[in-house]
Order: sequence, then structure tokens, then C-alpha cells
Amino acid sequence: MKKIFALILALTLCASLAACGAGTGNTSSQTNTQAAAQTSSASQTPSSGTQSDTQTAGNAQAVSGQAVSSSESAVTAVTASGGKLDATELFSTRDLTQTADLTDAETVTVSDGQDVNITSAGVYVLTGTAKNVTVTVEVSKEDKVQLVLDGLSITNEDYPCIYIKSADKTFITTAEGSSSVLTVTGEFKTDGDTKVSGAIVSKDDLVLNGLGSLTITSTEHGVVSKDDLKITGGSYVITAGDKALKANDSIRIADGTFVLTCGDDGLHAENDDDDTLGYIYIGGGEFTISASDDGIHGTTVVQIDGGAMDITAAECIEGTYVQINGGAINIQASDDGINASQKSSAYSPVVEITGGEITITMGAGDTDGVDSNGDIIITGGVISVTGNSTFDYDGTATFTGGTVYVNGQQVTTLPNQFMGGGPGGMGGMPGGPGGMGRP
Repeated sequence: MKKIFALILALTLCASLAACGAGTGNTSSQTNTQAAAQTSSASQTPSSGTQSDTQTAGNAQAVSGQAVSSSESAVTAVTASGGKLDATELFSTRDLTQTADLTDAETVTVSDGQDVNITSAGVYVLTGTAKNVTVTVEVSKEDKVQLVLDGLSITNEDYPCIYIKSADKTFITTAEGSSSVLTVTGEFKTDGDTKVSGAIVSKDDLVLNGLGSLTITSTEHGVVSKDDLKITGGSYVITAGDKALKANDSIRIADGTFVLTCGDDGLHAENDDDDTLGYIYIGGGEFTISASDDGIHGTTVVQIDGGAMDITAAECIEGTYVQINGGAINIQASDDGINASQKSSAYSPVVEITGGEITITMGAGDTDGVDSNGDIIITGGVISVTGNSTFDYDGTATFTGGTVYVNGQQVTTLPNQFMGGGPGGMGGMPGGPGGMGRP
């Protein structure tokens, strides 16, 4: 009987040990699986020009809201899906990656009068100081090129400093801690039938990112993309005789610091062949814009989900459908502060405000704080407008949430056209002192 009991006890102990071993193995396997999943969803550092440019809502969401170090090289990008534009689809993981893998990179030092021609995919570090030099990218439509600016300074008389003739996508990345300068001083010449009037010109998709700074001075445009222009990081000071940032299909900004001084528009997106395009999305960043015409101009949708903006312009934000969901926006306008007009047949003119803090100060004369050739919809946010004509709309006004101040007084309904009550004004709040306007 004792032998039988001992045998049973031994078998029981063996079974227990086996179960513990199996449990340990399962825990290890699960941990590795989770780590792999986390690595897959985080920002990936590009290793070559042919690296996958994964663009999914999941990848974009993975970097959203995370506090990351510069080594992880991601940004805090807004990836909300509730707006007119679905921001989760606007940026790829590589777009949001702020550094390049320099393992196989080629370093190019520019020299006076010696153009640089890039004809194959890869990562290229550009450095040095030179005059009358153009870095030209001309690769297959399936290839990606990453240009890392590391203390690059180019001054040209009549041609772009960087000219992307063909590529699937080009990334221009400012190296961490570096300062680069691109300058064009004279009248731009053409490339055959192509007008190339920008310090940076791309015929295909262009991404600006990085952890350094870039200063651009141009007699015409600062940065031009014939397709999409995305900016997800970096610091930019652009002085342009015409437009600072210009794109045909879209301008999409996730983050960055911008000081834009221009003779026309600060941001301008317009496609002459397809009026469903030409939109602008801003999810974050810091902007100081001084523009002679429009601060931000989109043909179709202008959507702002975040960021801090100080805009001084004739018209500060203009599009067919203007939607503001967040951000801190300070507007000083000499014409319209926010304007929705029929620039595209794809949308009806609407100004919609669901969030954010918006302060609008209007100049004297025939000016409107918020002007819509269609409707105005306010469901959230804090809006303060100072001027003789604070709101002007041809359609209907819906005000169901948020807080609105007109010339310092909180209102519960939106006035329409010349409802100001500033010094010497004849208007006022509906029912307020001297109020002669319409609700």
C-alpha cells in the first residue's frame, strides 16, 4: 500500500511540474506576441527608399496621443474620424516618422554650380553651402526617396533648390538639431512647359517632417506640390512673394512650427481639374501667418482639429466647407475672418464650429467676422467676434452649443449682418442697447 501511495504521489508531482512548465511557456509566448504587435503598430524607421509606406487608421492611431522620445521619432497627431475629413486615413506611419535610418544613406555635399541628380530610391543626406545648385529627384513612380537636410544651404537665382520631377513619394526630413536654408532671389524660369516657381517644387506627393529647422525665402512660392503636401514635424520660417505652402490635391498638417509671411496666401490648396480636391486639414502645430490675401485657403474643405494659430490677413480662413473642431485660433482680418463661399460644386457653403477657442477681431469697413454664403452651424467651442458685422449668412444659422460673444457680450442667438456694437457703431445685440439688427 505504501508503494502504491508513493507511486501516486510521484505521478502527481510530475504532472504538476509539467503544467508549470507549460504555463511558463505560454506566458513567454504571449509576451512576445504583444511586444511584436506593439512594435508593428508603432512608428517604423525607414531603412530604404523601397520601405513599405503603410497607411492605415490603426497605424495612425497608434502614434496618436503618445508621449514619445525623439528616438521613437513620432508625433502626437490628431486622428479623429468624426469630422468632414476622416483624419485616420490622412497620414501613413512613415509620414509621421521624424527621423531616417541612415544605415545605408548616401551623403552628398553640395558645391557651387554643381547640380545633384538623384535617380534611384534611397536615403540621401544633403549638407554644405552652395550657390546655383538644384537637387533634382527623378526616379520611378514606384520608388520613394528621403532627403535628409543636415545643415544644407542653397541660394539660387532663378530655379528651385529642390525639384522632384518624378517619384511615388518624397520625404524631406530636417535632421535633429540642424538648421537649413533655401533661397531663390530672382525670377523663376520654366522647365519646358512646367512652371517651377518655388524654392521646393514636387510634381508628386511630398512629405515634410523632421526634428530640425528649415528657412525658405522665395520671390514666388515657398513649397509647391502638384499632388498632396503633408507636414508632420519640423520648424519652418517661410517668406514668399506669393504663396508660402501650395498644393493641388491637399495640404495635410499633423504637427510643426510655422512662421509664414507671404504676398498672397499662407496655405493654398486648389485643383483646377478636379474640384472635389483642394482641401486642407490641420490636426496640430503652431502657426504665425501674415498674408496679404488669405491666411488659409482651401477650394473644398478646410478642417481644423487642433493647433495654435495667429493669423493676420485680408481673409484668414476660406473654403467652401469650413469646419473647426478644436484648436486655439486668433484672427485679425481686414475683409472676412472666416469665409465659406461656393468655390467647389462638391459642397455647399457652410461654416461649422464644434469646438476650439476662436477669437476674431475685424478691421473697419465692410468686413464680416464669420461670413457664409450658405449656413452657419455652431454646436460647441468658444467664439468671440469683435467688429461692426460679426456674423453674415445667406442661409440659416443653427446655434445649439458652445459659447458666443459679440463685441464682448454673450449671445444666445446669432446676429446677421451689421450687428456690431463697437465704438460709434449703430448695431448691438438683439434686444441690447441700441440694437437694430435681426436675430
